[in-house]
Amino acid sequence: MVLDRRAAREHSVLAGLQGFCHEQGLGSPSPLVTEVIAAYLCQGLRDRAPSTKGTYHSVLRHLARTEEAKGAPRFAGSLAPSPYTLRERAQLYSVASSQRRPWRRYSAQVLLALGIGAGLRAGELVAVQGRDITINEADVSLRVRGARQRVVTLRGYEATLLGELVGRKNAYLFHPEAANRSYPNFVNDFCRQLVASPDAAKLCAPRARSSYICDQLASGTALSALLVTTGIVEVESLLRYARHVSGAPRSKAALRALLTSQQS
Repeated sequence: MVLDRRAAREHSVLAGLQGFCHEQGLGSPSPLVTEVIAAYLCQGLRDRAPSTKGTYHSVLRHLARTEEAKGAPRFAGSLAPSPYTLRERAQLYSVASSQRRPWRRYSAQVLLALGIGAGLRAGELVAVQGRDITINEADVSLRVRGARQRVVTLRGYEATLLGELVGRKNAYLFHPEAANRSYPNFVNDFCRQLVASPDAAKLCAPRARSSYICDQLASGTALSALLVTTGIVEVESLLRYARHVSGAPRSKAALRALLTSQQS
């Protein structure tokens, strides 16, 4: 499985490089040399995130089997939103439960349960329906639909809360009223409209997801399992979260090595 993922990544990166070289009239990018790699990263991927450039750089260097020359570009991966502290989580649950309108109070609690408890992205969160939840004696399972289909198991307080919030099977959990769920800022707008003390933590779907991922890294969850439950394709993408976790790998190479060792 690791080899299949690595091969697919290398194929995708090489295809992008070949397309760039063709557009620039550079011919075939073989053999791979530092200058061609640098040109592709700096020009062909100009508008891509630093973390993406870093991943491409790592893959191309591995394929080139060459040492990085002096002055070659370095791309620091972007840092994930900081996870909520225990104090902030307590504040958020207090804010959610104190909203005056029942539907807003309900939706805020759903967002916390699905974000901190299951690590869902905003687009995934708004699509969850009652039929996607399975309640067992020890835990609650959530089937995530869409492009990154998977099953996430919730435990602890978030599992209990979500079990209490589930209503009709075909009803949306977050914002059950009619709404445009394809609107990019649907969740952000909801969070901004919550009534809270000025010094209270602000509810934010990316920070809730980051809290879930960092919790899993801190607890020693196998990286292969974490990739499945979060819908993350590349293990290197976990680096932006690992930087928030004491004792977690501090480089993409370390993440790859840990993933390999856990599966051997």
